[in-house]
Amino acid sequence: MTQQDTTKARTALVVVAHHRTDSLTAHTARRAAARLEAAGYRIDLLDLHAEGFDPRMNTSDQPDWGDRDKPYSDEVRAHMRRILDADVVVAVFPVYWQNVPAILKGWIDRVWNYGFAYGRSKPRLAGKRMLWLGLAGATGADPIVEGMRTVLETNLSEGIAYYCGFSHSTVGLLTDAEDRPQRVDAEGNLLIGVAVAGAEREAQYADFDRRADEFVEKFIAEERVSA
Repeated sequence: MTQQDTTKARTALVVVAHHRTDSLTAHTARRAAARLEAAGYRIDLLDLHAEGFDPRMNTSDQPDWGDRDKPYSDEVRAHMRRILDADVVVAVFPVYWQNVPAILKGWIDRVWNYGFAYGRSKPRLAGKRMLWLGLAGATGADPIVEGMRTVLETNLSEGIAYYCGFSHSTVGLLTDAEDRPQRVDAEGNLLIGVAVAGAEREAQYADFDRRADEFVEKFIAEERVSA
């Protein structure tokens, strides 16, 4: 640990948005959490599916939308506390339609509510840092990837994190997350290749882990410099 770590451990909230614990998404989240922990962070692992989070907005969370001091449901207040207690937030998710899954979007809708995450001259989340790790089935060479990265950066960093006062937000797009390579041709057809196996499969996922680790390590290094 660094000298800073020994005086006060920083907290990383790692949010997992996948319905299977044996998924590559869950694997990537556990690996990210382990690297953060090794760097001296206290880990708060939030598995949205495992904890039974309901992504649907309801009237108990917005009894009066225009009142920024309105009461929230007990469930949402508990999640708000976890965000407030975190120095950094890392969200790990599969990319669906160039966006986050419904359960992660619902978590943001319900928890990052008006009056809590935005709507104040001094944001409550000011100074926190965010890393979004999105897993995509497209291959790295697919022309769609650059547009996907731009959409995610705009929606997640500009539209959410910076709007809510985060000091830094990074989107790590992890392509080649499928055994069967996928790409869209010039006519818009989805082309799915033969599944990789054996040594080729091991090499593909070793490279995937390496790229995921690089995003996390760079995020940790930048966080230490800014702290």
